[in-house]
Amino acid sequence: MKNLKTLLLFLLFPTILLSQSILDDWKIINEETGETRSIVKIYEAEDGLVYGKVIKIVNEDKRDRLCVKCEGEDKDMKIHGLVLMKHFHKDGDRYVDGTITNPDDGKVYKSKIWLDEDNPDLLNVRGYISFFYKTMQWQRL
Repeated sequence: MKNLKTLLLFLLFPTILLSQSILDDWKIINEETGETRSIVKIYEAEDGLVYGKVIKIVNEDKRDRLCVKCEGEDKDMKIHGLVLMKHFHKDGDRYVDGTITNPDDGKVYKSKIWLDEDNPDLLNVRGYISFFYKTMQWQRL
C-alpha cells in the first residue's frame, strides 16, 4: 500500500518528490578550500536501508588510497568504491541510526542525515561522538 501511495504521489507531483529525495549523488566539499573532494552516491538497498558509497575521488593522486585505518571488513579496502555510510532508516524527514566512516582516520561515527529545509540541494550529514557532533553539508551533484 505504501508503494502505491508513493507511485500516485510521483505521478501527480514528480518534481516535488524528486527534489526532496536524498537518494542521489552528492559532492563532499573541503571546508577549508571549497574544492570538491569526492562524490558519494546515496542509495536504498534491497534491505530497505540507505547507504552511501564513494563513486569518485576527484584528486587522481588519491584514487588508489586504501582505508588502512579502518577496521573490520573495510580494512585495507580502496576508498574509491567504499560504502562509508551504512544502515540509515527514514524517521520523518530524517534518516537516522546509521553510521559513517571517516576514511582518513578509520573512525566510525553514529550519524543522521537530512535535507536542508531551505535548500533541498544541500544534505546535512551529522556524525556523533557521545554528546558532541559535527555537521557537514554536502551538495547535490
